[in-house]
Amino acid sequence: MFKLWAKIITDGKIIRQITYGRDEKFEYSQFFSYLADICEALDISTPVLLKTHIFGYAKFGTVRFIPRDFAEPVDFDKLVIENIT
Repeated sequence: MFKLWAKIITDGKIIRQITYGRDEKFEYSQFFSYLADICEALDISTPVLLKTHIFGYAKFGTVRFIPRDFAEPVDFDKLVIENIT
């Protein structure tokens, strides 16, 4: 089981947040699926997921997506996903 805390930040303040979890073991190969579910719950477009995002999450337990990571324009400064398990 794992839990992720996703938050949308604008001007240093959390605008929206959710806690996402599943009863299965965390798999890095499924990271895009987790990201898509989180973005759907937050009602935002899904960002482009690069190897550097996955490696950063694996090393630090957190990943940040900034507006240039999204194909569509967004109205926030960053999307941060953290491991809270």
